[in-house]
Amino acid sequence: MTEPKPSCGASVLLAFRAQNVRSFRDAFEISFVASRLAQKDVVREVPWRAGGRVVGVLPAVGVFGANGSGKSTLLKAMDDMRTHVLHSFRAGNPTGGVRRRPFLLDPVAREEPSRFEVDLVVDGVRHEYGFVVDDHRVLEEWAYRYPHGKAALLFRREKDRVDLGAAERAKGRAVMELLRPNALFLSTAASANHQNLLPLYRWFGHNLRLAEAHSRPFRQALTTQLLDDEVHREQVLAMLRAADLGVIGARKRDLDPVMKDRLQRAVRILAGVDGEPEGSDEGPAFDELGVHLVHRGVGGEVELDPGDESLGTLVWFGLVGPVVEALADGVVFLADELDASLHPALVSELVRLFQYPVTNPRRAQIVFNSHDATLLGDATSETLLGRDQIWFTEKRQDGSTRVYPLADLDPRKDEAVGRRYLAGRYGATPILSRQEFDAAAELITSGDRE
Repeated sequence: MTEPKPSCGASVLLAFRAQNVRSFRDAFEISFVASRLAQKDVVREVPWRAGGRVVGVLPAVGVFGANGSGKSTLLKAMDDMRTHVLHSFRAGNPTGGVRRRPFLLDPVAREEPSRFEVDLVVDGVRHEYGFVVDDHRVLEEWAYRYPHGKAALLFRREKDRVDLGAAERAKGRAVMELLRPNALFLSTAASANHQNLLPLYRWFGHNLRLAEAHSRPFRQALTTQLLDDEVHREQVLAMLRAADLGVIGARKRDLDPVMKDRLQRAVRILAGVDGEPEGSDEGPAFDELGVHLVHRGVGGEVELDPGDESLGTLVWFGLVGPVVEALADGVVFLADELDASLHPALVSELVRLFQYPVTNPRRAQIVFNSHDATLLGDATSETLLGRDQIWFTEKRQDGSTRVYPLADLDPRKDEAVGRRYLAGRYGATPILSRQEFDAAAELITSGDRE
């Protein structure tokens, strides 16, 4: 099966850039544009302007590095941008400033602004969008589109001044009447139903959803909800069976109205349309969802109580819903510590689903981080990720994160990337001292005990 012909409605992420965000003090960029090192069979050809050439786009990016090096904060920085866009107008306090997370280990950086930018294709047209914020307000914000290859202004903002593009100027002026210093123009425009900006805003609503430990209850709620849909139910069950967890089915109990509302709210929070995921609502526990997984037993089917399920099964159940949605809708999915509680072979198969057109015809994309060096391949086995799909994070002496692609190190086509990574040839590995561990053990064991 070959990849479907590019459609005019293609939407993909081309690049993400940020500065002074979480552990990133300096500016950095993550690119999804295929390079000369790309595996040709995974590159997606996506139209980005009317009548023009296509751009080669990568379906997956894997980030590797030591504990505490910034792998997770890279994905959280992308999620931060999504949160700003979706919530700055609707949920922001008019006098509450801007909730952001600058680099905290440098007192100078703490006072400097944070910057977010994306290059993306929305409905077959390239867009650029970004903003700069400090603790008090939005300092800059801009959006351009390239319908015919040249930049067309949607809007450009510098503090209280907003320059509007040629389209829907009257609607843009109406948005300015609602605009607050600490709210994004894009977020405000969506609330005012600005038609030219709604596609860009909606892209953030459907994309950059982060799967991390905190969001697992919300993701499990999504998987549960998909079980109620006739089409999605079979997709969810197929993913559960494929994982070799012994799960062969799922049965749902009727929920009382209060619990049903909690489940639906959890799904809305995950989608960014209700509340904020970092609020007080921790989401329903798995044993509150009314789901009982059916396992293959010696004498036939066995329905287990939720408390008897393994951690790996619960982790996978929380991933299945977002993965099914991502592949079905062609969106960008962020997966933090993808290998946590999952076997490397299962992680590899999950990434493979995104890599190839036969299993990912709608051009969904995944950004994930992992410690699993088997995903990097070696000289004797099949390589899952191309050399331009591998990125590393490394902590500098000042505590800030540096992110860089394997491609910058000019790897050979047949290079044993996994083995060389573990040997520290690319950096991004912990520098451990056996003497320090021994000294710590001596402190533990030599103290007086009462």
